Amino acid sequence: MSLGNSPEDERPFEDDREEARPSIGRALQQARIAAGLTVDDVSSATRVRIAIVHAIEADDFASCGGDVYARGHIRTLAKAVRIDPVPLLAQYDDDHGGRPAPTPAAPLFEAERIRPERRGPNWTAAMVAAIVAVIGFVGFTAFKGGGDDGGATAQVAEGSKPATGKTASPTPKNDKPEDTKPEPSDSAIAAAPQDKVTVQVSAADGKSWISAKDHNGRILFDGLLKQGESKTFQDSQKVNLVLGDAGAIQLYVNGKKIDDDWQPGAVERLTYTKGDPQVG
Repeated sequence: MSLGNSPEDERPFEDDREEARPSIGRALQQARIAAGLTVDDVSSATRVRIAIVHAIEADDFASCGGDVYARGHIRTLAKAVRIDPVPLLAQYDDDHGGRPAPTPAAPLFEAERIRPERRGPNWTAAMVAAIVAVIGFVGFTAFKGGGDDGGATAQVAEGSKPATGKTASPTPKNDKPEDTKPEPSDSAIAAAPQDKVTVQVSAADGKSWISAKDHNGRILFDGLLKQGESKTFQDSQKVNLVLGDAGAIQLYVNGKKIDDDWQPGAVERLTYTKGDPQVG
């Protein structure tokens, strides 16, 4: 009589085959060891952190950060240890509910493309427009006020009072230089002290060089007397004169006019003392 097989002997062999297939981490680890590589070697070659390499070889994919990253690490490690990554990726998809859906790229691209168009106001253009407006207003104001009010505005800015009505007549110009003191009039010359000699030299008909000295020889004046200018000299005793062009000079001595008829271009050397006009 033949003996039948026991229930244990009739079990299918699929379970043995499933147990014979190594896990993803085990397969990567065995391939790494067979290639003579260390975890540090694989980490340096793939730039996957050592801790993640250890975790994947232990079939712990939580530290990968998601299915997409886990599949990427598996592919990278498989290539580093020289095995085909396709069966490992299929095994990972079977164990984790299938391959993850790809992230749609079009919406992301559209969002990035549209985002720059939603910018705020162009403040640069607004500022330029404001500056142009201010410059135009200032130019218009300056052009409008550049007429009769221009002088008054300038005077007010300098602290002086603006002129009103018609322009005041200018002050008559004096032919004498600014540093020339006003000369005494004829009446003032007539009232010259009697104890001194007073000589007034006027360039009535042209310019002339003159020199004047007191009784000690000290120079009272030595220079050019322009037409219309006058000089008055006094001394307790006498005044010595040198006239470069006596014909252009008119003299008053002690309040009296000297009527000598000097020729133009003539050089005269004169000395006057107290009392009546007389040439010494």
